[in-house]
Amino acid sequence: MKDSLENITHALLEAAHKAGAEAADALVVEGTSLSIDVLGGKLEHAERAEGIDLGLRVLIGQRQAVVSASDRAPATLATMAERAVAMAREAPEDPYIGLAEPDQLARNWDIAALELVDPAPEPDPAALEEDARRAEAAALAVEGVSQVQAASAGYGRDVIHMAASNGFSGGYARSSRNIYAVAISGEGATMERDYRGESRTFQADLPTAEEIGREAGERAAARAGARQPPSGTYPVLFDRRVSASLIGHLLSAINGATITRGGSWLRDALGEVVLPENLSLIEEPHRPRIGGSKPFDAEGLPTAERLIIDKGVLSGWVLDLATARKLGMTSTANAARSTSGGPSPSVTNVTLTPGEIGPEAMLRDMGTGLMITSFMGATINPTTGEYSRGASGFWVENGEIAYPVNECTIAGNLRDMLKRIVPSNDAEQHLSRLVPSILLDGMVLAGG
Repeated sequence: MKDSLENITHALLEAAHKAGAEAADALVVEGTSLSIDVLGGKLEHAERAEGIDLGLRVLIGQRQAVVSASDRAPATLATMAERAVAMAREAPEDPYIGLAEPDQLARNWDIAALELVDPAPEPDPAALEEDARRAEAAALAVEGVSQVQAASAGYGRDVIHMAASNGFSGGYARSSRNIYAVAISGEGATMERDYRGESRTFQADLPTAEEIGREAGERAAARAGARQPPSGTYPVLFDRRVSASLIGHLLSAINGATITRGGSWLRDALGEVVLPENLSLIEEPHRPRIGGSKPFDAEGLPTAERLIIDKGVLSGWVLDLATARKLGMTSTANAARSTSGGPSPSVTNVTLTPGEIGPEAMLRDMGTGLMITSFMGATINPTTGEYSRGASGFWVENGEIAYPVNECTIAGNLRDMLKRIVPSNDAEQHLSRLVPSILLDGMVLAGG
């Protein structure tokens, strides 16, 4: 009988202690994934993977090392511990590393309330293949679609357990179900592609394969005849498909690892206005059925809702224990890690205050400008916030979509841009980042 993941983590801690570690933590992830790809109505690729990954971090004084493996055999655990201890003894000292104090640790969390795993059985491969076929057929049925580049369906389930020598031990499972389709309109040099992909924790929450395929096809067909827009300074509407990238740049700039290096364009902005004063950004790590939700972070600290930005004012960094110690602050329980690396700061779920009107009304208000639906590449200076990205989408005239556009570039400075954002009310509730479409005036646009 296989050992439980909890037993494996404790065996790793015991092996680390025997090998000479003064402190240690262990992470074990056991996963199953199943993916099916269809092309031309026929099965193109089917893959199922099962595996286990083990990670061990050991500490000796102010030195640490991390090792990983994919074998649960007792001999492997002992070897991992011995190698980690040998590596730690040669590692440079870091005065900020260390496990959490026992009184900081999460206790009595409610995993069931988070609904992170679908209790339904794993889907049959034939059911996934049928979903992919239906998505492909729905995309091909859209007028103007010349081919479907990809149609796939998949399932995944991971079980996670973490334990540490400070007394922490906890774990949970999470599942996902997804359908994806990429459609192409036009032929040769006039080809344009677009997609729709959806993923949910619960199968019952996933849109139908027909909905996903049809929208992929409609998006591709709408891009037929794309051309460059005019150059100049115009308002830009970031569609909800891409608007979260703006908030992502902000979150990267307030990440504790970036702040401690002194390389962030927001390094001096704590307590200052960084968004319009009617907007807040809230971290919500306990939203049910959301992929980013978790009861505790990768250092065993309890996660909790908090205001990252309160009415426009930046109220805190995103910190794990080490970056918090370096800054003379308290961890915000934002540690994340893989089995092959140590903890580092990362956000869970975030919600931006929504606006009062929908994107259609925003188009009318903007008059003439650009609606962006996808990005291609980026040049972003992490120190100054200078921003430049290749974009495609639709040109808007007199408040209505006039024609599709491609091969254009927008530019600005993130610090200035974020203070002018106007959110819509169309955020998609199933996403980890609840960010609606965003309107920005005065963006520099380089087109034809």
